[in-house]
Amino acid sequence: MNKKILVLGGAHIDRRGRISGDTAPGASNPGTWFEEPGGGGFNAARNLARLGFQVTMISPRGGDPIGEMVGEAADAAGIDDRPFVFLDRKTPSYTAIIEKDGNLVIALADMDLYRFFVPRRLSIRWVREAFAARDLILFDANLPEETIAAIVAKARSLAKPVAAIAISPAKVVRLRPCIGDIDYLFLNEAEARALTGQQPENADGWPPLLNEIGIRNAVVTRGRRELIALSEGRAVTLQPPIADTVADVTGAGDSLAAGTLAAVISGLPLAEAVRHGTAAAALTVQSRHAVNENLTPDLLNEALALVPAVRILH
Repeated sequence: MNKKILVLGGAHIDRRGRISGDTAPGASNPGTWFEEPGGGGFNAARNLARLGFQVTMISPRGGDPIGEMVGEAADAAGIDDRPFVFLDRKTPSYTAIIEKDGNLVIALADMDLYRFFVPRRLSIRWVREAFAARDLILFDANLPEETIAAIVAKARSLAKPVAAIAISPAKVVRLRPCIGDIDYLFLNEAEARALTGQQPENADGWPPLLNEIGIRNAVVTRGRRELIALSEGRAVTLQPPIADTVADVTGAGDSLAAGTLAAVISGLPLAEAVRHGTAAAALTVQSRHAVNENLTPDLLNEALALVPAVRILH
């Protein structure tokens, strides 16, 4: 039987402008414009659905054409889409400017609507039933701090594993009050720095800092450098394979979280599961979309062959 996953968090519109030549700060840059449904939770949900899981998505959404576009994308991905629709408000958006090589220059997140996902919405009957019937709860830090704490508390009360995607340095701090009760945390180095207030020189400096603030299991990505996976006191590093061509880095962290969780929920330990997440991320950066439109379990297994073994730190 396929495992069932509940995802709560960002599902909005991603707008990305890509600079065609060398970046000229403070000036007009020739480029191209592209938009598609996105959001940390939504990207992860679509990856998980493509990998064969039954996925339910809960998120706030505006009563506008963009909200309808997100809903259509959820349906196309095979997601059980359960939005809270605010008819008089606009669907959130994420607007990014990307360099020719695919790396992010700057982004603007217009996410005010997510503050209306308040804790009391978790007491709605169908939401309670969704929590009870799922094998894993995944959320992202687009949601308010008090709602995040309520999600974690509800998952713990039901003995459901709970995972989180950090989203950004500004938003990851919302996880602090319940950080010790999150089973799996996915963040990049800038987000880890926002949580710990420190920046170690080497990869092996992260595990003690994360342990110090109560984090038990986490994956810290560092761009093209070695990532770190921390699991119950054991730490490993992994060098991501370097893609020949990087179409767009948007969604890579979300796909890494989805690929890793897919392997974890299928029985692999985090230290091995992170290889599956790395393979999913490698496939994502080769696509102009935030979710590789060709992703399947078979394609992921092919990409896995290119991912090196982990290196044990301690």
